[in-house]
Amino acid sequence: MKVSVIGTGSFGTSLSIVLNDNQNQVLLYGRNHDTVNEINNSHTNERYLKHIQLDENIVATTSLTDAIEHADALVLAVPVSAMRTVATDIHEHLKTLNKQVLVVHVAKGLELNSYKRVSEVLSEVFDDTTVSDICVLSGPSHAEEVAEKQPTTVSVASINVDGAKIMQDIFMTDYFRVYVNSDLIGVEIGGALKNIVALAVGALSGYGFGDNPKAAVITRGLHEIAALGTKLGANPLTFLGLSGMGDLIVTATSQHSRNYRCGQMLASGLSLEEAVDQMGMVVEGVNTTRAAYELSSRVDVEMPITKTLFGYLFEGMNEDEAFQALMQREKTSESEGLKQLLENQIKNSHS
Repeated sequence: MKVSVIGTGSFGTSLSIVLNDNQNQVLLYGRNHDTVNEINNSHTNERYLKHIQLDENIVATTSLTDAIEHADALVLAVPVSAMRTVATDIHEHLKTLNKQVLVVHVAKGLELNSYKRVSEVLSEVFDDTTVSDICVLSGPSHAEEVAEKQPTTVSVASINVDGAKIMQDIFMTDYFRVYVNSDLIGVEIGGALKNIVALAVGALSGYGFGDNPKAAVITRGLHEIAALGTKLGANPLTFLGLSGMGDLIVTATSQHSRNYRCGQMLASGLSLEEAVDQMGMVVEGVNTTRAAYELSSRVDVEMPITKTLFGYLFEGMNEDEAFQALMQREKTSESEGLKQLLENQIKNSHS
């Protein structure tokens, strides 16, 4: 299949390797002329994927028109903050070309102010004349390891499972295994909110805390992800899978994770702006923390870790105050949270 990847960052480039290995005709689109020239001439993308040699069949372009004309399917590998603008441009090009494509996004976050999942944003922009289906690809998948062709497993989800199955066929290789999932809400929420937990665990690491508190934040963080997800209509079992527990583990325990490293930088004394600037790449967990905190307040879901991290990132809360905010909460039972998840699932199944 002819596939255009929109975004020449680390994950877009690594997925182009997977797609090319699966005999697809791949075209990468990016706005940076130097990056595009490097991909075409040196067959590398050193800024985002150091020491990775790309196949000569992977071609890049700065022409969005060319990328869309080429594509039977589009992979949207751009930050959440840019997704609506990029999708709008794509939609206009598709209308002009009188063309329909299959779309999959790989962004992990929530849109600020609207609190919408990425597929909801895309559904507002595209229509049936330009896009046949909208899918999400998500799971424990560091771009660096995907590019090295290390064994990786992810989920692809859509409301229309047929679209997800097509994407499964497009991406599946002997090192990149793809599972189909019908829970679009759960897969997107799991991928988005795990970045919040990774920021928090990274900060704990930077402050010198041990494994006990890290394990506690990861475990209770998964509970928060599931609580908000089920409230929004997700299946709680999704959060025990690749896009829930799997993605949370890999993001909250690894130096490959931007969010984890950003948390460490904050603990070292850098301001939020300085830490993000030093990263040189988008840290989705920052905006997602704000969006999830505000959304949880709106839908009346208690998320103490998210609330505390919001205070730490945006309201000047220090580490001692954050620790006290979490450890001095009112006593409760662990089973009460599980009971609430089940009640939410029952309500969703009846609605």
